[in-house]
Amino acid sequence: MNNNDKSYSIQSIGLVRRESDGINLEIKESYVPALKELEQFSHVQVLWWMNALDDEKSRSQLQVDPPYGENPPKTGVFATRSPLRPNPIGLTIVKIENIDHKKGIIKIQNIDAFDKTPIIDLKAYFPICDRVKNASIPSWIKGWPEWVPEEGLGLRPDEVEG
Repeated sequence: MNNNDKSYSIQSIGLVRRESDGINLEIKESYVPALKELEQFSHVQVLWWMNALDDEKSRSQLQVDPPYGENPPKTGVFATRSPLRPNPIGLTIVKIENIDHKKGIIKIQNIDAFDKTPIIDLKAYFPICDRVKNASIPSWIKGWPEWVPEEGLGLRPDEVEG
């Protein structure tokens, strides 16, 4: 088998939980030891599986009309943050509010993932590695703010599944 044709197996390490008192990342017991020292960081990158769009139609759509910017052109999904992609992997940087190591719960400020969304990995946010000094973006998206708001991008209340 050619490496380009190889398939891979991904295991969920936990779930996003949206509850009345906030948003948590619930980590499976077997992965709780991997949380050691994560509380030393202000933010963490959450890689999550867009299970609501894990179907043939969503995975085969390679171009989209972006819902943002001024008169955006039709773009390839790799040039967007579209949830329609060959591998429905989401990536969100979230602010850590608290970690309960005994229960494996990370209380976070916000995330643009639905309730019960599978988490596939966590990576501590390192500014030296995870931001670029002179990044450029297309002109049709230049109206966006320079930084993600402190409260995150999140989901609107009408987009939250439970």
